Amino acid sequence: MKADQPALPVDPIEEAARQWRAHGWEDAADGMAAVTSLMRAQAIVLARVEEVLRPLGLSFARYELLVLLSFTRRSALPMARAGALLQVHPASVTNAATRLEAAGLVVRRPHPQDGRAVLVELTEEGRALAAKATDELNAGVFRRPGLSPEAVRTLVDVVRELRRDAGDFA
Repeated sequence: MKADQPALPVDPIEEAARQWRAHGWEDAADGMAAVTSLMRAQAIVLARVEEVLRPLGLSFARYELLVLLSFTRRSALPMARAGALLQVHPASVTNAATRLEAAGLVVRRPHPQDGRAVLVELTEEGRALAAKATDELNAGVFRRPGLSPEAVRTLVDVVRELRRDAGDFA
């Protein structure tokens, strides 16, 4: 809910699950509620993250690429490897790199050992912005994500199970 909108008197997802059961879909009601809850939670968290990143001129996708590059020894990765580590489509990495390059935060250059590959490399400006954005996300979102520390650990464990089942990792 936006700050200027009053909270609903009932949980709409709980009500949807009740309706699912009333319509004879008992076996799917909890799954529907879980998926719908995840989708709503993603929207809430994304709005909080974007509120921090927007004034810095970043999207979460561009922020992730900057931080990934800042974690590497050479501050550079082949574009395909960056996409694999970020678990996004190659077009998404290309889009993020294009926007970051236009802003002077990364440069792209041919891979010195693989003529088919392109490296994306962090600039000093990109490194500084990644550090600033991380400080602001840590302060404004990550340290207080809206759950108790115990609930955060439980959520990470539960979602890891879903990610493993989807084939994110072995």
